[in-house]
Amino acid sequence: MIINFSVENFSSIKDRVTLSFEATRSDYLEEYYIVEPKKGLRLLKLGLIYGPNASGKTNILKALTFLKLLVSRPLGKKTDVFRFEPFLFDRETPHRNTRFSIEFIQNGVKYLYNVELNRKAIVHEELFFYNPKKALVYERETNMDSQVAEIRFGSKVKVSREHKAALEANTLWNNTVLGGFLKTNFELKELRDVSEWFNNKLKPIVMPRTDLFRYVASGIEEGRINKQNVIEILKKADIRIADINIIKEIPVDERMLKSLQSLIPLEELERVRKEQKIKEIKLKLLFFQHKVGENFYTLPYDYESAGTQRYYQLAGLLDLVLRNEIVIPIDEIESSLHPDLIKHFLLTFLVNSKCSQLIATTHFRELLMEKNIFRTDVIWFTEIKSDGSTDLYSLADFDSSVIRKASSIYNAYKIGKLGAVPNLDDYYLGS
Repeated sequence: MIINFSVENFSSIKDRVTLSFEATRSDYLEEYYIVEPKKGLRLLKLGLIYGPNASGKTNILKALTFLKLLVSRPLGKKTDVFRFEPFLFDRETPHRNTRFSIEFIQNGVKYLYNVELNRKAIVHEELFFYNPKKALVYERETNMDSQVAEIRFGSKVKVSREHKAALEANTLWNNTVLGGFLKTNFELKELRDVSEWFNNKLKPIVMPRTDLFRYVASGIEEGRINKQNVIEILKKADIRIADINIIKEIPVDERMLKSLQSLIPLEELERVRKEQKIKEIKLKLLFFQHKVGENFYTLPYDYESAGTQRYYQLAGLLDLVLRNEIVIPIDEIESSLHPDLIKHFLLTFLVNSKCSQLIATTHFRELLMEKNIFRTDVIWFTEIKSDGSTDLYSLADFDSSVIRKASSIYNAYKIGKLGAVPNLDDYYLGS
């Protein structure tokens, strides 16, 4: 689970901002919101980020995904460069390094990981663990002239000279030490555990345009996602689907493809078009079975509404987070969904999840009316400062002079008392 995540000089983010999952001292709805992975460490399962368009909400989640990929998918060549933009709205910041910092719990151990980079190289990197006090696992500096990584291990970590030399050789100047470890044949618990967390427990951002059709269907086929749980989630959301039928990948020729075209999800069609040159094209089809009265009717996936398709995909993710310990960032979680349905989804997650976290951006401000089901420390806001950069702050930061117990958070946000709303002009356009 994430304790906190900080980022500096990434996209619209100029100065360091921090998203924290440490709960306040309030015990309100504690059984639904709070997990205690270590004694005295109370972490929230949910974070919701509000803010106007172009305020940087999505960039918080993109930064987290960039950090995941930095560790789990190291660049293959020394000449490869990182694909990101620093803050560009002044002349100095684009030439400064970008920094990430994340604290998290893995296998009952607290870790702190810091990394500093530019487009070409990892400049500095360090990993600490708490057992119980803070101790260094490793520190890495890159010699920018020789383009060589130099690694120093902490006194509590035992690594032979041969293994250290092999790790340094595999840690290219544009790879993290954790990425280098993935290429190195030796065992070190701390590096293995942290690499495993980035690889398997931290998931990439789910955007409104992200099509999880194949991901969920393959998960059901392979047993990673429980089909019956997905069906139950859909039924409880008043999406009346009695069964899900998946036709495994079958070879089709061009003639067959043309006749099946109306049944194929758009994502599948796009993939197939890219593979037109291949003689044998493999196709996956999915059908939903509906019960109407006493009769059953089967419809192909692409005949379903955008909302049903979206909720089917979210139901697959929900099954994963309920049965595993993972962190999923979702951008504009309300996309294509009825307001009651998105509230139902979040409450299903909170009531049933044990040790997963959900981080979501949203414009659905009516959720702020629901003081009886939401804690203030799960609500965050982004807004643009005068220099064009993103600011991030928590609803829990406001004192009683702004938000009283009897205050309507929804009204306070709607009238701009909490910031993070668009500053709109009048409706008249010049002739």
